[in-house]
Amino acid sequence: MRKTFYQRQLGLRASSAISANDLENARSSRDQAQATLKSAQDKLRQYRAGNRPQEIAQAKASLEQAQAALAQAKLDLHDTVLTAPSDGTLMTRAVEPGTMLNAGGTVLTLSLTHPVWVRAYVDEKNLGQAQPGREVLLYTDSRPDKPYHGKIGFVSPSAEFTPKTVETPDLRTDLVYRLRIVVNDADGALRQGMPVTVSFNHGNGHE
Repeated sequence: MRKTFYQRQLGLRASSAISANDLENARSSRDQAQATLKSAQDKLRQYRAGNRPQEIAQAKASLEQAQAALAQAKLDLHDTVLTAPSDGTLMTRAVEPGTMLNAGGTVLTLSLTHPVWVRAYVDEKNLGQAQPGREVLLYTDSRPDKPYHGKIGFVSPSAEFTPKTVETPDLRTDLVYRLRIVVNDADGALRQGMPVTVSFNHGNGHE
């Protein structure tokens, strides 16, 4: 229809019935109509033929690439969060925010509040009493008449020299065995680094 209109206008121009401007408008309308028709024909062929295999492959590749980028972004975001292995009290901060760290570098020092355990040392003479699973009493200077209850969870298989920080009533032996004692009834009065005395019996005396 547009082309017919153009041809009619062209005939009118030849007979000087219309102006040159009207002819140019008719030519533009024709060209636009032809472009619209071609576009519609192309789309119709695509709809009839469906998407080409290479277009589908490209779309799948783009989707997989976007999914991989999203997964990496989520992983990077997750790596920015420091999660403690258990409840605890923050003791020291080794680095300032924004500092670059090597793999395995220390960021924070945490004192775990659950479970609470005591590092103790026993000499060879009393080693036979220090068996894993044995219940013991733990005395502190702040509450000498109200001991804590604990259970031996670990006994070192090898001896070591008595650490300088350990206060023992008898230093006649230099070699001791390290114990880890889990405290069953720990409270806020039992603090990090507090010295304790371990008793292997549940009577009135310490052993």
